[in-house]
Amino acid sequence: MRIQFRALGAAAFAILLVTATSCKKKAPVAAPPPPAAAAENTAPPPGPSTLAARINSFTAEPRSIERGQSATLRWSVANATDISIDQNLGEVQANGSRQVFPGNTITYTLTARSAAGSDTRSVTVEVSSGPPPPPPAPPSANLSGVDMLTQQAQDAYFDYDKSDIRGDAQTALQHDAQLLKQIFAADPSFTVVIEGHCDERGSAEYNLGLGDRRAQAAKEYLVSLGVPADRMTTISYGKDRPVCTDATEQCYQRNRRAHLSPGTAH
Repeated sequence: MRIQFRALGAAAFAILLVTATSCKKKAPVAAPPPPAAAAENTAPPPGPSTLAARINSFTAEPRSIERGQSATLRWSVANATDISIDQNLGEVQANGSRQVFPGNTITYTLTARSAAGSDTRSVTVEVSSGPPPPPPAPPSANLSGVDMLTQQAQDAYFDYDKSDIRGDAQTALQHDAQLLKQIFAADPSFTVVIEGHCDERGSAEYNLGLGDRRAQAAKEYLVSLGVPADRMTTISYGKDRPVCTDATEQCYQRNRRAHLSPGTAH
């Protein structure tokens, strides 16, 4: 009887031990770390320097002219860091135009470059010999070069805010080219100053630049007609020397001009 009681006590102790063990709180399992975020693509988009230069257009208008007339080059370029036109025109902007006065048939080549590549395009202007303008009236034997220039030279007029040589200005400068050749032949030391003038509208600084472009355009045109470039200089007076002071378009037109005057040595 005592052995059975001991057996029952041992069994009861075992049951209590199992129950106590099963009641213990389990330690929480740590959550797995989140997956690593994918590395963001921070590479910058390709810039202009990584694209090959591209010439969208390069034209000359008109393509055929007579000697003494002008043509206008126009161009559009993309993705370029270096843009230039040969025939001494030099570096240019990505989009623009340039008036030229070729004396003979000529080909202009536009070159655009970038780090990724270059592009070129050419255009030809055909130049034919037109009828020569009538020579100026024979001077009196007593007229000096200064008198001839003062009395017979013609001003070249310009449109508002422009420096292009328009049709009537071409006619005037063709007359002046013949006159200058005659004066230079008679007096090898004679020089001429080409003055650029503007009307009163706009700032003094802007008009000085505009007057300079007008004087340079007149000189380039005279050179294209065979007048020696080293016998001519240019100066801009902007709006400081008007020939007329009325606030009318007729007066403004008279002031927008290129004027020839004797060099300082005369």
